[in-house]
Amino acid sequence: MDVLGRYRNLIVLVGVLFAQVLGLAMQVKRTTDNEPTRLIRIWAVGTITPLEKVLVWVQTSTGNIWHNYFYLRGVRAENRNLKAQIERMSLEQVRMSQDADQARRLQALLAFKEQFISQTMAAQVIGSSGSELSRSVYIDKGERDSVKTDMAVITADGVVGKVLRVYRSTALVLLIDDQTSGVGAILDKTRLQGILRGTPAGEVVLEKVMSDETVPAGELVLTSGGDGIFPKGLLVGRVTKVSLGSELFLNIRVRPAADLSKLEEVLVVTKIDERQAQPDQAGAARAVDILAERLPSVPQKPENAEKGAGTAAPTTAGSDAKPKVSPPQAAAGSGAPAAVKPAKPASATGTTSTPPSGKPFAPKANASAVDAAKVSPKPVKSTSEPKPQPAVEDAPH
Repeated sequence: MDVLGRYRNLIVLVGVLFAQVLGLAMQVKRTTDNEPTRLIRIWAVGTITPLEKVLVWVQTSTGNIWHNYFYLRGVRAENRNLKAQIERMSLEQVRMSQDADQARRLQALLAFKEQFISQTMAAQVIGSSGSELSRSVYIDKGERDSVKTDMAVITADGVVGKVLRVYRSTALVLLIDDQTSGVGAILDKTRLQGILRGTPAGEVVLEKVMSDETVPAGELVLTSGGDGIFPKGLLVGRVTKVSLGSELFLNIRVRPAADLSKLEEVLVVTKIDERQAQPDQAGAARAVDILAERLPSVPQKPENAEKGAGTAAPTTAGSDAKPKVSPPQAAAGSGAPAAVKPAKPASATGTTSTPPSGKPFAPKANASAVDAAKVSPKPVKSTSEPKPQPAVEDAPH
């Protein structure tokens, strides 16, 4: 009380001044770019904003400390687990890559045929059948657009159905949830095959799967390609429920991948290419190099082997060498030498030559015959030439 009594006038003056300044701040407006703002608001914002900044900084720092230290204490263990998982996945990827290469080699070896969608046509859904018993839709493409019956109709999500009837400018598409439809299907992992049909209640079931098989819920259902309409490998749906059915078969319910109740645009498969599987040329193609490239033919015999098959020492083509003949011996009982004709040389081309007598004879190109002519004490005689006659001696007088 002593302080208030001593400085009472000063306190009253400060209070009056503050009230006047506050009143002026509430009355005075500062014009900005958008709209005028009271001065008291500007002062209040300028006074409170630094405090808010400090509070936000403290909160952010505390959150960073929590998330960067206390909350991440188990990151090292989690990092180790992730590294181990990456290593396992890498090994699994290598194994799957080898299995895929082997599958491609076997497909190429067996001349396996694969189907590929090569051409599609976009169509707009313009109506439905309007009946609960028949689940089908109409599209705005028909005969003039080259649409034919039994063409597959798909979307980006999965299989929709097939073309049932074709009109001039429209076509009727039978959906896979219709009770008269049928799609050859196969399970993705277990590779069990069955027939996908619709039910009167609008559900889709997979039939003809034996009850002794195990089908897990959530497994993907793909087209098998056995119906000749849908190419193999297209997504149809996912297994939702598996139960025992009648006649030793499972009752497998499938949820279609495409939303059949909200179809607006579809794709009509107008052309399917069938190609033979080819091995991966980038990798090592074994399986005896794809069975020696399908065993094309027997290799031809080399020319050198044909030439040297019958001779021990082949004669040089075009040579004019004549066989050497030993000097003629005197005829028995006379001193005059016998007249001997040398043998004709073989033709350079290896064909049959004709002597002056006109009778052809085979050329003696064998090296053994030439050697025999060299060492024989008798001259070589031609079969077509006349035998040499001995010289006639004069009768003694």
